[in-house]
Amino acid sequence: MEIIRPVIQQQIKLKLTPRQERRLDRWLYHLTAIWNWAIKRIERDAELGIYHHSLRFRDLLNGHGRKLDISQDALCGTLWTAHTAWQRCFKRISRKPRLKGRRNRMNSIAFAHGTNIVNGRVVVPGIGRVRFHKQDIPEGRISQLRVIKRSTGWYACLFIKSEPTAILATGDGQIGIDPGFKALLTLSTGAKFEHPRELEVSALRLAQAQRGGNRRLAARIQERTANQRKDRNHKISRRLVAENQLIAFSADRHKSIVRRFGKSVASSGHRQIRQMLSYKSKRRTDGLGVYVEPASRNSTKTCSACGCLSGPTGLAGLKVRQWTCAQCGTEHDRDVNSSINTLHAALGGSDERLARVA
Repeated sequence: MEIIRPVIQQQIKLKLTPRQERRLDRWLYHLTAIWNWAIKRIERDAELGIYHHSLRFRDLLNGHGRKLDISQDALCGTLWTAHTAWQRCFKRISRKPRLKGRRNRMNSIAFAHGTNIVNGRVVVPGIGRVRFHKQDIPEGRISQLRVIKRSTGWYACLFIKSEPTAILATGDGQIGIDPGFKALLTLSTGAKFEHPRELEVSALRLAQAQRGGNRRLAARIQERTANQRKDRNHKISRRLVAENQLIAFSADRHKSIVRRFGKSVASSGHRQIRQMLSYKSKRRTDGLGVYVEPASRNSTKTCSACGCLSGPTGLAGLKVRQWTCAQCGTEHDRDVNSSINTLHAALGGSDERLARVA
C-alpha cells in the first residue's frame, strides 16, 4: 500500500543565462496562444455538451511542441492547467478562467511532470540543468514544476512530496482573534498585533514609479510589499499555533468590507493569515492544534460578560472603540470584546466544528 505524503511548496530563484531567458520568454508568447485556444475550446465544447477528460485533452496537441520548438511537457502542462481551471469553474469553486493578453499577461509555465535536482542544479524540461540560489530544500520527490517570471527574475516552484517540519508546542492556551485595520489582530487575552502598514509605507514611491511610467520598478515595489506581508503573516501564524491549542478566528464578510475599505483589506492580508493558521495548526507536535472559524454576527456589540446587545451600532458606531454595557456596567474595548465573543462561540460550538485536529 502506497503511503500518501503531503506536498510542500518550495520556491527557488533561478540563475538563468541570457539565452535561457530569451527561450523562456518565447515559450510564454506561444503558450499564451495555447492557453487562449484551450479556454475557448473547452467553453465551446461545453455548450455542445462535450466534456473532455484531462488526459485526453492533453493529447489533442500531441506533437505540436516539436513544431513550435517548445517542450511538449510545458505544452501539456498548460493544457492541463486550463482544463483544471474550467473544472473548478464548473464545480463553482472559482470564477470563469480569463483569456491572456497585454492586460492579463501569462507569467508562469506549468510542466506536466516533475523534475529532480542533479549536482546542485534543477532540471527544467527543454532547457536543461539550471543553476539556482542555494537554499535548503526538503528531501522528497518533486512531483510538479512551475517556472514563474516575476519583476525580480525567474523562479522555480517545486511541489515536493515530503513531511513538513513539525511546530514545537510551547503552550496550550485558548484564544479568540478579531481581525482589524487599526490593529492587525486583537486577541481575547487583550494583546494586540500592531499593523506594520507595508502598503502605506511604499505608497509614495509606488505612485512616483507609476506616474513616471516605470512599470518594472512599480512591479518590484508591489512584489516587495507582498513579500513583506507574507513574511509578517508567517511569523505571526507560527507563533500563535505554537502557543495555543485552540484558535478561534472571527470570520468577517470580506466581500462587503472590500467595497468600502478596499486598500485596508489588501494591506492587512487577513485571509492569508487564516489560511496559514489552518494548515500550520495540523503541524503541532502534540497534535492538538485546532483552527475554527465561527460566525461573527453581533460580536462587536454583544457584551462578553452578560450577553446584552448594548454596544455601538451602524457606521457611526465604528468610531466608538470604548463602550460600557448598559446592563451590567462592564467597560469594553471594542476589539477585545469581539475576540472574547469569538472564543465563546468556538467553545460553545458543536464537536464537529471543533474536530479539525491534526
